[in-house]
Amino acid sequence: MLGMLATGAAGLAAAPYLQRGWEGFLASASQVDATGITGLLPNPGGFRYYSVVGSVPRKDETNYTLRIDGLVDRPTTYSLPQLRDLPQSRVVHDVVCTDGWRVNKTPFTGVKLADLLDAAGVRSEGKAVRFTCFDGAYTESLTLEQARRSDVLIALTLQDKPISHAQGGPVRLYVAPMYFYKSAKWLSGISVTDKVVPGYWEERGYAVDGWLDDADRHAA
Repeated sequence: MLGMLATGAAGLAAAPYLQRGWEGFLASASQVDATGITGLLPNPGGFRYYSVVGSVPRKDETNYTLRIDGLVDRPTTYSLPQLRDLPQSRVVHDVVCTDGWRVNKTPFTGVKLADLLDAAGVRSEGKAVRFTCFDGAYTESLTLEQARRSDVLIALTLQDKPISHAQGGPVRLYVAPMYFYKSAKWLSGISVTDKVVPGYWEERGYAVDGWLDDADRHAA
């Protein structure tokens, strides 16, 4: 019995390391997987690894920047340490993918997108927000009203840990009330525009408004 307990305790202690190792393997494999098979492999954290390009450069606090421009009075570029120094908000919500998988009650922490827009000073003709990513391909968009919701974050942590490269880090968009394709990974640019510009998946047939079925579309 003592041997079984010791084995169980050792397994529990090793579990986080095994999970990180498996996640690291999937992340590395997905960078060179043209078939998309790695996106179907199970992951203890519940998420899937997926990119629309073959390889994504890595960024960290030494070289990451987030540019806010477009129809604003004060275009601004933030470093990762500067984003970390801003007031942080925490949102806990189910993550739901159109592929059918979900991760319930997932905590994200970061800066409210509304706060960054207010700091930049959105001009009266600004009606929407376009997001670009440092993978060089992915884009997304929201109306200005959607972007100002309190559950839309420029996220810095996922499940109480810094967002990994594989999960779109060091900074990604998180739009809690919408399907996960709206939460662009590897975020590098935020531009205020005069109309909604369809994003990567919207150009391929996905809904521009990716609301979850149970979302409160009128929440502040």
